[in-house]
Amino acid sequence: MHEEGMSLKYTVITPSRNECVYTSCYCEENVWKLCEFVKAQETCPMDEVYAVFISNERKTVPIWKQKSSSDNEPVIWDYHVVLLHCNQQGQSCIYDLDTVLAFPCAFDVYSREALQSDVHLKPGFRRKLRVIPAVTYLKKFASDRSHMKSASGVWRMPPPAYPCIQTTESKMNLDDFISMDANIGCGEVYKLSDFVQHFGAKN
Repeated sequence: MHEEGMSLKYTVITPSRNECVYTSCYCEENVWKLCEFVKAQETCPMDEVYAVFISNERKTVPIWKQKSSSDNEPVIWDYHVVLLHCNQQGQSCIYDLDTVLAFPCAFDVYSREALQSDVHLKPGFRRKLRVIPAVTYLKKFASDRSHMKSASGVWRMPPPAYPCIQTTESKMNLDDFISMDANIGCGEVYKLSDFVQHFGAKN
């Protein structure tokens, strides 16, 4: 990969977009599967990789350049999950299987095009991001997919074909990851501006 924002050649750590395990509307599991691939194939050191949950207290977060966008409008997600890779050469990339941008996409391009800025957004739409080391995510995350069922038990969207992801401790802790309360769950919670400053290009 060699694109805007990348001065050195970047080594991609996942399969191509078409070859990734993907289920629409199950972004948290899609990213878990990407982390699992990186660990199994040893495509990079695991401490370079993070799962990033994007949400806020109201669960209304706009993200641009999504496949389900119309025109130039953002999609308002309750939460979204992407993979962040920060390599030893100082390059950062975002892997988002729901974007129309490159896969992977240089961090600064993704943040400018897909996340944009919180400055002009009403407070209820401002984004926070929970950044979780991939090793922790693989070890701790669990989902029984109950959030994707209606009150009558009907799937809102078809689930992945593989079994639910669970740990010895938990069958369902998705809410702890979506929560932007820094006092619960794993990883670190950032405001968007702090996230961009921390992981973006260091000029």
